[in-house]
Amino acid sequence: MFKPTRRGFMVGCSTAIAAWASGLSFTAFGSAEDEPNQNILIAIFLRGGVDGLNIVPPIAGDDRGYYESKRPRIAVPTTGANAALPLDDRFGLHPGAAALQGLFQDKKLAIVHAAGLTSDTRSHFDAMQFMELGTPDSKSSTTGWLTRHLQSASNLPSQIIMPAVAIGNLQPTSLLGSRESIGMTSPNDFNFGGHWYYGDRQREAMRRLYAGSSWLHQAGLQTLDAIDVVESANPGTYTPGNGAVYPNTTFGRSLQTVAQVIRMQLGLQVATLDLGGWDTHEYQGDGGAGYFFDKLAELGNGIAALLLDLSNDNGADHTKRITVVVMSEFGRSFQENASRGTDHGHGNVMLVAGGAVNGGQIYGAWPGLATDQLYDRRDLAITTDYRRVLSEILIRRMGNPKLGVVFPGYQNYSPLGIVQGVDVEPDYTVVTPPPNANQRLYLPTVQR
Repeated sequence: MFKPTRRGFMVGCSTAIAAWASGLSFTAFGSAEDEPNQNILIAIFLRGGVDGLNIVPPIAGDDRGYYESKRPRIAVPTTGANAALPLDDRFGLHPGAAALQGLFQDKKLAIVHAAGLTSDTRSHFDAMQFMELGTPDSKSSTTGWLTRHLQSASNLPSQIIMPAVAIGNLQPTSLLGSRESIGMTSPNDFNFGGHWYYGDRQREAMRRLYAGSSWLHQAGLQTLDAIDVVESANPGTYTPGNGAVYPNTTFGRSLQTVAQVIRMQLGLQVATLDLGGWDTHEYQGDGGAGYFFDKLAELGNGIAALLLDLSNDNGADHTKRITVVVMSEFGRSFQENASRGTDHGHGNVMLVAGGAVNGGQIYGAWPGLATDQLYDRRDLAITTDYRRVLSEILIRRMGNPKLGVVFPGYQNYSPLGIVQGVDVEPDYTVVTPPPNANQRLYLPTVQR
C-alpha cells in the first residue's frame, strides 16, 4: 500500500494552487482523444559550456586539417580504437557517445551544428540566463521561455494534473515565474509519509479540513485526489520497461523520473533537467577513456535508455509524443589551451531526439573552420539561432505558434525540418505578461 507526509501534501497543494491560478482543470486526466495536444517537451541543459566540436568533429576535408592543427592533443582521431564514429561524409561522433550513434542511425536523433546563443558573452551565468529567459542580451524578463510557452499555449489538455516538472532541487530559469510547474527528484516526493494507519487517518482529517467551498479548500481536495492518482501508479516500485538501463547517476535517475511521470499519464507537457560539469579547461582528452568520454557516455546512455523505456508501455509508444532537446550556454574555443583543455567559446551543437524527429541528419549551415570563418577569429561561428530550433519544436510538436510571446524580438523564423508536424504561421505579436505573472503561489521544489 502506498503510505500517503505533510511535505508531500504541501507539494500537492502547490500543484493544485498552480492549476487554479492558471485556469487549468486539476481533475483526473482525460482520454487521449479529449486532449488537443499530448506531446511532451523534455529540455536538457548541459551546464558549463560543452565542447560541440569534440562531440561532432569534422572527419574530412580542409576543416579536418584545421581541426587537427588547432587541437593537436585533444582532437578526436579518425583511425584506431578511439576513432570518431562516422555520421556522414563530413562529421563523426565522439566514441563516448556511441549510444547516440544508434539513435542517429535509427533516425531518432537529429544534430544541429554551429547553433547557439547569438550573444557575444562568454560568461556562463549571463549566457545561461539569456538562453533560459529566451531573450538574448536582456535579463529584464520576469518569466522563462518555457513559462511563457505554458502561458500562451491554447491547446493544453483541458484536464491536467502535472503540466510541468523540474527534476532536481532548483527551478531552472526557463521556468521562472511558472505557476504550472513543480520540482521533484522522484514521484515518491508527492505523498503522505509515515505508518499507513496514521497516513490514512491524516488523509481523512485533511478531507474534513478542506471540505469548504473556497478556492483554497478546493485546491486541498484536488491535491488529495491527485495523490490518489499517483498512489494508483505505485511509484515506489517503478521498473524501467523494455530492458532499459539508466546510468547509475543523478542524471540517469532524473531521466528515469521523467519516464515514470510520463507513464503515469498526469498530463505532463514540459520537463527540465540538467547535466553539469562541461567546463573543460584542462585535460579534456581526445577520443579515449577519461572525463569527457565518461560524461558523453552518461548523456548518450541516458537518452537512449529514456527512449527505450518509453518505446512500449502496454502497446503505447510514448516516444512518438516526446521531443528531447539538448543545449548548452556556449561552445568551446577552437584552439586547445596549454592545459590540454578548451576555453569559453561561441558556436555549438544542439541535439534533438524522439520518435517524431527527422533524424539521421546534421542540420544547419556549416560556416567552416578557416581562421577568417571563425567568430572573432577564434571560435566556431553560429549560423542557427537556438531559438529557431526551439521554435520549430514549439510549432510542429507542441502546437504553439506564439513566438512573439515565447521569444519576444525573434523574427523571420523558418523551419529546418528537424521534427515532424504541421507548420503554422508564426505569431510575432509581443504580449506583456499579466501583472504578478511571476508571483509564486506554491512551493516550487521539494527538499528532502
